[in-house]
Amino acid sequence: MRLLIRNIKQIVGLVAEHKDKVSGTAMASLSCIENAFLLIEKDKIIDFGSMNNCLEHADKIIDATGKLVFPAWCDSHTHIVYAGSRESEFVDKINGLSYEEIAKRGGGILNSAKRLQNTSEQELFESAWMRLEEIKMMGTGAVEIKSGYGLTVQDEIKMLRVIKRLKEKSNLTIKSTFLGAHAFPLEYKQNHQAYVNMIIKEMLPIIAQEKLADYCDVFCDRGFFSVEETDQILNASAKYGLKPKIHANELDYSGGIQVGVKNKAISVDHLEFTGDDEIEILLHSNTMPTLLPSTAFFLGLHYPPARKMIAAGLPVALATDYNPGSSPSGNMPFILSLACVKLKMLPEEAINAATINAAYAMEVNNELGSIAIGKKANVFITNPISSYAFIPYSFGSRLVETVIINGIVQ
Repeated sequence: MRLLIRNIKQIVGLVAEHKDKVSGTAMASLSCIENAFLLIEKDKIIDFGSMNNCLEHADKIIDATGKLVFPAWCDSHTHIVYAGSRESEFVDKINGLSYEEIAKRGGGILNSAKRLQNTSEQELFESAWMRLEEIKMMGTGAVEIKSGYGLTVQDEIKMLRVIKRLKEKSNLTIKSTFLGAHAFPLEYKQNHQAYVNMIIKEMLPIIAQEKLADYCDVFCDRGFFSVEETDQILNASAKYGLKPKIHANELDYSGGIQVGVKNKAISVDHLEFTGDDEIEILLHSNTMPTLLPSTAFFLGLHYPPARKMIAAGLPVALATDYNPGSSPSGNMPFILSLACVKLKMLPEEAINAATINAAYAMEVNNELGSIAIGKKANVFITNPISSYAFIPYSFGSRLVETVIINGIVQ
């Protein structure tokens, strides 16, 4: 089946020659075509160009007069498998309690863990499915999903099995990440090594045997996992073929970036505390710095230094961190708005960060993240809008009109 999108006001995010990612000043460049067409056959993009060269033949035609076409967003950091919401903690934050104070009282990640442990796999699947469908209709075509609210062998495996079921049912591209090292359960607060041993000796073998994860993540930060503990877990997970990702430097200069680069992490995420040393280390690596501005927004943290990072020549990616405690939204267009307003990123930089660079952070950049011949046909069509800058400018508006995943209109 051939699908033709014609009379497109502007195609955004074209790549004529293959690029893994865009870095530094190149992030401010965004290739576009005005008055264009896009031709899809089965699940692939097979042609695009000026309407002057458009062939009419197709099985289905969509008229996109006044509308823009984008590559679907790639959301490389989420926690969308969870049980219940945490709005009571939202009120605690309003009353002045910090993230760490809430965690010390048994809230935060441990609150979500307790709820998840009392929730069936089927209930988790059904609620996560609703969130997955929600983010798809906001233009997301690929998503990484983490475990980390189980914190027992049984419940971490339960979460990963839910993610596996989502992979099998959904037409989105999904990557699975094992995050057993998200927090220390209360019974291990005074014996960290015993929990690290449980991750390494009990959880990882089952995950490898059942092929439940693509990556292994660790929350390496003040009050959570140390650099040494992180190193132990990542070394062990590598033996099972799980590539590293890191929650790093959200709360302090934790050494998370350094241990991530040392272990050749695909990405290091959060990065609110990123200085000259961290930037220098990242410049000499293939690790993607991934920023999660909605977490800083929701928790009232200071924002990561995106401008300094880009000026130094780094690439950056953007993701939602969709989770019940610190970023209860998977709205990628709003992430772009925050990136522009709070991180002072240009619209072009934010779009590149949420598409091609985020695809790199999930290792799907060969097939997603940009509009190119031969890539998977994951795109969305906007409502009639004036320019691509209108997406971050008009925060909160529903601007995605039509979503196409694997060449099929959703």
